[in-house]
Amino acid sequence: MTLNNLSDLNAIARKMTAKGKGILAADESTGTIQKRFDKIGVPNTEENRRDYREMMFRAKDGMKHISGVILFDETIRQKAKDGTPLVKLIEEAGAVPGIKVDKGTKPLALEPGQTVTEGLDGLRERFVEYHKLGARFAKWRATYDPTKPSHNAINANAQALARYAALAQENGIVPIVEPEVLMDYDNDIDACERITEWVLKETFQQLYFAKVALEGMVLKPNMVISGMKASKRAGVEEVAERTVKVLKACVPSAVPGIAFLSGGQSDEEATAHLNAMHAFDPNLPWSLTFSYGRALQAAPQKAWSGKAENVPAAQAAFAHRAKMNGLASTGQWKKDLEKAA
Repeated sequence: MTLNNLSDLNAIARKMTAKGKGILAADESTGTIQKRFDKIGVPNTEENRRDYREMMFRAKDGMKHISGVILFDETIRQKAKDGTPLVKLIEEAGAVPGIKVDKGTKPLALEPGQTVTEGLDGLRERFVEYHKLGARFAKWRATYDPTKPSHNAINANAQALARYAALAQENGIVPIVEPEVLMDYDNDIDACERITEWVLKETFQQLYFAKVALEGMVLKPNMVISGMKASKRAGVEEVAERTVKVLKACVPSAVPGIAFLSGGQSDEEATAHLNAMHAFDPNLPWSLTFSYGRALQAAPQKAWSGKAENVPAAQAAFAHRAKMNGLASTGQWKKDLEKAA
């Protein structure tokens, strides 16, 4: 890799994790957005998917808190109603367009209950095309069950993340490396902390072996948090403290930024946790921000409900959540600011 290429990748990674801004994950697959649209009674058509995303990308007050947008394959090719490519709307808002490139999780052979993320075949050629379409960063997600971790699953996913990241950097694209310890179970915070540390250490080991330049990537991890079905869930301060502790033990300071996934947390919960991390330690070695999907979009989706006349209300709801998370990414969020919603 040329030094010139690395300085470009580093500049993009820094822009993606700029102070007071975060990444909008608008990369739901057609199947996932079906679930979101079902909740608000909207038919899952290409036109509705486009209109919904166009509504967000044109929300000036919301997009000023957004540094990058992760897109799905369909969306990166779509044009707005007036013919403007959606990628151009994102660029005009000052954000970096990105693309989800993994093909989802599949059962890992001979490992009941474990998964591995697929999508490496043909990825080099897809990166060439996505770069031409305007993508300057990419995302690959691996998932882990904290209740029954397997060395084989953790190792297989770490290797896939590293191979993907190397291919991305080779093609001038910043990789978001997303190892997610899922919060869908009844585990306590101790289990999440233990598995998150194991996953991160294995992932960075494989990134090293694959010669991935840490200065040209962004990490998108889970927070260290109790499972959603746990009988007793850890409080905001404990989540913040344990998350920062694990990150400091596992993430080299060469990484420009860390953008958390929300992973099923409620809107306000995800915001409060991010804010508390900055309050706990204001002198972190990397930028610490958000890369939220549901925690940014649940409110605007409900407000929009597929009706053109609801667009201003939906854009206001999106702007509020983006602003709250922007404040949280600098430790300046306060609960009473939520009243503005």
